[in-house]
Amino acid sequence: MAKILVADDEVDLEMLIKQKFRQKIREQEYEFVFAVNGKDALAKIQLHPDIDIVLSDINMPEMDGLTLLSRLGESSPLIKSVIVSAYGDMENIRTAMNRGAFDFITKPINFEDLTVTMEKTIKHCAQIRETLKAIRENSILRMYVDETVLNFMGSREFEASLMANEAVEATIVFIDICSFTSISENESPDTVVKLLNSYFEVMVKEIIAQGGYIDKFIGDAIMAVFRGEYHLDRALDACLAVRSQIGKLPSLTDNVSFVPNVSIGINSGDMISGNIGSASLRRLDYTVIGDTVNTAQRLQSAAGPGQILINSSSYEKVKESFNCRKVGEVSLKNKVDSVITYEVLD
Repeated sequence: MAKILVADDEVDLEMLIKQKFRQKIREQEYEFVFAVNGKDALAKIQLHPDIDIVLSDINMPEMDGLTLLSRLGESSPLIKSVIVSAYGDMENIRTAMNRGAFDFITKPINFEDLTVTMEKTIKHCAQIRETLKAIRENSILRMYVDETVLNFMGSREFEASLMANEAVEATIVFIDICSFTSISENESPDTVVKLLNSYFEVMVKEIIAQGGYIDKFIGDAIMAVFRGEYHLDRALDACLAVRSQIGKLPSLTDNVSFVPNVSIGINSGDMISGNIGSASLRRLDYTVIGDTVNTAQRLQSAAGPGQILINSSSYEKVKESFNCRKVGEVSLKNKVDSVITYEVLD
């Protein structure tokens, strides 16, 4: 059951919500909690820590919706917010999105649109929670292999499973935010981190949607891995979606013009999956290594803003499913021979 907090000072809205969603409430698909302003909403979240999404007005007494967005980003980053307001001008939309709003709906409320938006937001929240659960159960344990932890887990077999290494076939994706260094050099650390995390949020959403997982964040870049059936096709679909969604994002602020863009390198093939790191530091990173991984990173380095680059081997596998354009031969770092590259268009 999804738990939804509605923050709005309009007294009639609570009754209207209950009427419109009475079937969902009766079937225990939705549970609603109501607050009259942002301050009240934060108090209700303390009482209901399992809230999934917040539907919030902008203009409210004591604490407005935009301030609530900022506070939620600090205290409850897993809760996703949808602004529902009569103030649908671009300035308010941009401010809301920059403060972490997942979506924006204008009043008077179109309840069909609201229903679709809520379902989309709830699905996104579920995906994020599943990913975090997987991280807690797998990646964190594999990164911090400590004897005390292993003894607590109860067996040496668990240690052996953590240290297992294998050869796998997969697709590697490197996504870099173009020219982000200019922002990091000129804006406050708080602004830089919040902006970078908002971009990563968009990318992660599309990667997870195609069954990929995040191997690591590297500065302002992401390394993702796709395994299983049609891993190359799913990786390309994810990257096309990332490029599209990033291109729709607004600039940073009214005073700083930064239009986000990405350069992407993709490569598919054999690699080694295992724990890499330092036993003496008790830090191991469960990751993939090999020439396939290195080539993906170098393809990303060769890609321009908005480009998704693959090599000829990947092109032969996907040319009937994706529209590609031959770029030509490119010299990649530590490669003796030039590599023929293709740009994936759609």
